[in-house]
Amino acid sequence: MASARDRVLDSFVAIVCEEGERPATLDAVAARAGVSKGGLLYHFGSKAALVEGLCERLTDLSALDIERMRAAEDGPARYFVENCQFVGSELDLALLAASRLQQAGYEEAGRTLDDTENAWLATLVEALGDVPTAQAVKLLGDGLYHAASLGAASDVRPDRASVDMAALLQVVDRLIATKPAP
Repeated sequence: MASARDRVLDSFVAIVCEEGERPATLDAVAARAGVSKGGLLYHFGSKAALVEGLCERLTDLSALDIERMRAAEDGPARYFVENCQFVGSELDLALLAASRLQQAGYEEAGRTLDDTENAWLATLVEALGDVPTAQAVKLLGDGLYHAASLGAASDVRPDRASVDMAALLQVVDRLIATKPAP
């Protein structure tokens, strides 16, 4: 069973994702988490502390994803593209909540999103040794994530089978094979 702190943070993320930043009041978060307001305040003394907790979670989740990228048997580029349709995952929900909080004016959420995106790109550059090739791979994955997330939002979520991942990975292989020599 998740700790009270994790339940509170999960509830905050869920409310922000489902309803937006404004309805994510301390009372609403405590009620959804099944804790008293005092219990919530023990872990997060304010809404700003909840935002900080979300940003820490996103940083941790993206660092774990980068570790997986670096360790991927087929390489970071293939890993990134193959694993970009993670709609509904803990990482996706953290990204979505941070994005909504950024739109609501929380600068820390924007900085954390930028750091996450930059870390993914830096990992691809490190692996591929070429910035434009890494950017192309990143944009391919970002586009797949965007399409998957739009499908999830509209309840017309495209089946993963509708994307010919094998063909896209062949494109990634060609990009990598034709990158300029250093």
